[in-house]
Amino acid sequence: MNTIDLTKLRNAAYLQMMKDYCAIVDRNSPATLNVQAKLDALKAKVDEMDALFKKMMGNKNTAVLAGLDEKRDNCINGLLFVTQGYEYHFDEAVRDAAQKLAASIRLYGSGIAKQSYQAETATLTALIADWENKPELVDAVAYLRVADWLAEMKRLNNEFGEIYLNRTQEYGDASPENLFNKRQETNAVYYALRDRIDALHMLIEAPQVSPYTTVINQLNALTDQYNTLITGQNFGGGDDAPPVL
Repeated sequence: MNTIDLTKLRNAAYLQMMKDYCAIVDRNSPATLNVQAKLDALKAKVDEMDALFKKMMGNKNTAVLAGLDEKRDNCINGLLFVTQGYEYHFDEAVRDAAQKLAASIRLYGSGIAKQSYQAETATLTALIADWENKPELVDAVAYLRVADWLAEMKRLNNEFGEIYLNRTQEYGDASPENLFNKRQETNAVYYALRDRIDALHMLIEAPQVSPYTTVINQLNALTDQYNTLITGQNFGGGDDAPPVL
């Protein structure tokens, strides 16, 4: 059976893969293959996770957070591109100020806007503190006239942090469960089903006539598709990102 690093799948893609996996096994006479109990266990966990995921995505603050995150992403990306451009300015003073600001951004990595919600909030808070308190950066901000841009990014980041905390409290009040734990539980029953199919296939003395060959080929094709998805997906922040707790 082909393998996949499930931790790298976004929540929506992970959930869809589990649904697809169940559907394929369901179409191949699971009772005859002696995997019905394992399949039913996976279906139950998928239903539980689906309900929790819908609850999280349906929270009134989720759309607000997504909008704020996009705006603060635009701020940091814009500041990064502007400072990078000014690093090539013909005026040495402009060039020097831009180099200082661009270098301070690079200290936090090149993909700040692609970080998870929590990580980006912490990174922007630290970067803003640098620009507001380190004399050489304060001067550079003033010289390049990006103080209003910095102030807007700070406002958005602070507002995002407040709403994120509000939503976290609402999640806690709504359910003691969380998506990370539910994925862990689902992983366990997924591997139990996959490994049982693999083991029963291996016990067949003539694998070329194994009744498991068809379902294994189909499941491998499905796994390959999601491995391809992992390779091409953008790991930006948000509720659909792989949960990191």
